Amino acid sequence: MRIYPAIDIKDGNCVRLLQGRFSDVTVYGNSPADMAKKWESLGGEFIHVVDLDGALKGHGVNAEIIKEICRSVNVPVQTGGGIRTMEDIEAKLACGINRVIIGTKAVSDSEFVKRAVDKHKEKIVIGIDAKDGMVAIEGWEKTSDFTAVEFAKKMVDIGVSTIVYTDIATDGTLAGPNTAAMKEMVSSVKADIIASGGVGSIEHIKSLIPTGVEGVIVGRALYTGDVKLDEAVEMLKAEVK
Repeated sequence: MRIYPAIDIKDGNCVRLLQGRFSDVTVYGNSPADMAKKWESLGGEFIHVVDLDGALKGHGVNAEIIKEICRSVNVPVQTGGGIRTMEDIEAKLACGINRVIIGTKAVSDSEFVKRAVDKHKEKIVIGIDAKDGMVAIEGWEKTSDFTAVEFAKKMVDIGVSTIVYTDIATDGTLAGPNTAAMKEMVSSVKADIIASGGVGSIEHIKSLIPTGVEGVIVGRALYTGDVKLDEAVEMLKAEVK
């Protein structure tokens, strides 16, 4: 299990949203690339970048910043937000990104996912954001008719091998992850599940170990200092043999 430090980009800044609300933004820095270097220096093995402007506008917005992040670090980077076309995927990969996360578009167009997976294999990751167990779309503004687990199974059948699973109710709250939902997802599908949402302490990260998730995205807690990344990385090394 590994930690994915999160960098959310909005208007060129590093920000965090509370429960996905664009009206509830906290700015934590004006250089996402410097932030990526910091997380790498503290033991981050894989950087998770979200183009919030892209998620809202439906197309990639922060390509230059994402390119700068990739140039600044020696660890892999994954990104999502506004990925709607094959051209969007190609553009992200051209920035130096290792994995591209498809969210809203995957719900409305599974054929698109199939084409993407056929061409780019494990570089394609599906982001499943759940509100009360149902898949949320369009920057979490709407809810679809799929349960998260049903949708995950559909994606795995297409050939997806990694899923980022976000519980919206806990996201940005620091109140603890939804371990029951994560455990259910891990036991239901044959894919690597990356947990996202609610981590506010090293104990919260530890609580995810028994669920079997491949990794955990940590955002706000790193910026508030509630989680010290180097300490969390050391804890996982000691706990997960």
